[in-house]
Amino acid sequence: MGAVADVIVVGGGVSGLTTALLLAERGLRVRVWSRDPAGATTSAVAGALWWPYRIEPAELVGAWSLETLRVYEELAAAPAETGVRMVAGVHEGERLAALGPWARGLDRASEVPEGLRVTLPLIDMPAHLRWLEGRVAAAGGVVERRTVRAFTEAAAEARVVVNCTGLGARELVPDPGVRPVRGQLVVVENPGIDEWFTHADPSSSATTYFFPQPGRLVLGGTAEVDDPRTEPDLRTAREIVERCARVRPEIAGARVLGHRVGLRPSRDAGVRIEAEDLPDGGLLVHNYGHGGAGVTVARGCARAAAQLVD
Repeated sequence: MGAVADVIVVGGGVSGLTTALLLAERGLRVRVWSRDPAGATTSAVAGALWWPYRIEPAELVGAWSLETLRVYEELAAAPAETGVRMVAGVHEGERLAALGPWARGLDRASEVPEGLRVTLPLIDMPAHLRWLEGRVAAAGGVVERRTVRAFTEAAAEARVVVNCTGLGARELVPDPGVRPVRGQLVVVENPGIDEWFTHADPSSSATTYFFPQPGRLVLGGTAEVDDPRTEPDLRTAREIVERCARVRPEIAGARVLGHRVGLRPSRDAGVRIEAEDLPDGGLLVHNYGHGGAGVTVARGCARAAAQLVD
């Protein structure tokens, strides 16, 4: 069969769609193969506050994150369309000096007694993924529902394949260094909270955060390494609500709207962005292993991956 696309991007989450968008805007014929609709991907479950959380390598993540931050700041001009808003909040216990050189790129950050107060992009992921799919289509790309069992399936139809499969890379590459980090959320009616809050204890699998999203308040969370369970645990849910209510007591009485579980695609060696030749002469470009910060580095990593597509 002759090639029916220049590039096939495997994976339809935020990394795959953002990479596909950049390639399509270059004039390449792009198809996205995704097992799940965008709204059913791990990306759709994300909180999703811009912040380089649980992602390596540190020496590259800062630049990827800041590049993505600048894009989100522009997209926040049309929040109803893009799903991106700039929202103030507090990272409890954080200090600028402890964050690394990238923190100098934060324009609206100040230290307060409880931690770091900063205005950051807060993304309504279902809305943002719909926007990305629309942009890909407008640029001439095609998004298809398709389960891929080997990259050679895509290589038979395009000279370049881009691997944005997240956790799926563990079997597809295969890469045993890819591991699930389970995150559980509780979605409640918002009792009037308009700022976000986070507190992460690196020594614990329990985190505390709440993010005001349109029509709801998202409470979290967990970071359970090597836990592949995708069903919500009701005891964990109660603990999440209790932790958040210690910060904002009005959360205790908020009506629960639903529960969410996502498996962050962590990778022991950090994000992998590199190209390798396929046996038939095609090119396989990898862009996976984003851990808990796929949304945070989406544009920076997509650009780095797109540069490997000649």
